Amino acid sequence: MKNKILDNIKTIIYALIIALIIRTFLFQPFYIPSSSMEPNLLIGDRLFVSKYSYGYSRHSFPFSPGTTKKRLFSNEPERGDVIVFKTPADNRTDYIKRLIGLPGDTIQIKEGELYINKMKVKRNKTNLIQMASCGERDFKVDSYEEELPNGKKYIAIYSKDSNMQNTDLFEVPKKHYFFMGDNRDCSKDSRYLGAVGYVNSNNLVGKAQIIFFSNNKKIGSLLQFWNWNKIIRTDRFLKKIK
Repeated sequence: MKNKILDNIKTIIYALIIALIIRTFLFQPFYIPSSSMEPNLLIGDRLFVSKYSYGYSRHSFPFSPGTTKKRLFSNEPERGDVIVFKTPADNRTDYIKRLIGLPGDTIQIKEGELYINKMKVKRNKTNLIQMASCGERDFKVDSYEEELPNGKKYIAIYSKDSNMQNTDLFEVPKKHYFFMGDNRDCSKDSRYLGAVGYVNSNNLVGKAQIIFFSNNKKIGSLLQFWNWNKIIRTDRFLKKIK
């Protein structure tokens, strides 16, 4: 009996070690709590982030130990990647946004349109989405397929009553990146220098790769198993993040 208990404890310990290795070096699950990345990521999406995509920093490890200030096996992210990073404000909170500006870039919104290095980003209006949310508030939006200079395409939405029609000119420092949410008028991102601002390369956690589960919290809780056919978004399972 004693040997069985010890064997079970060993099995649990080994399983925890394997899970920790996978979470630290390969893939980590994340949950989407806000609408800042609508319509591409929805509240209730659960996704896997590849930790190896950009190499490893102290933020790759649990509790972000201050063992190193360098990034090991570093790889440069590509413009347009959807990335999880630690906010510079506290180096603890996880944010997920789209990479818009690389080191040395200038970023600006003028008359409601995005400019990178003083060149207007190509975009085509779509009818994919007409309404979006921001917290408890719903609002009408215009949706566009934007194309970044490297050819990366995605859907971005702008409020019809936007208060972010024009911004300052942002100049991205060396070893830093500029991020924006796809829900442009409901995203605390690099445009807010006091809250997020420019993100150091060491703060990158990983690249968002795939949605493995999703549920609509507005309809009900997962505990309401009798409503799973309405609550669980099966059409989002195993959806690749673009």
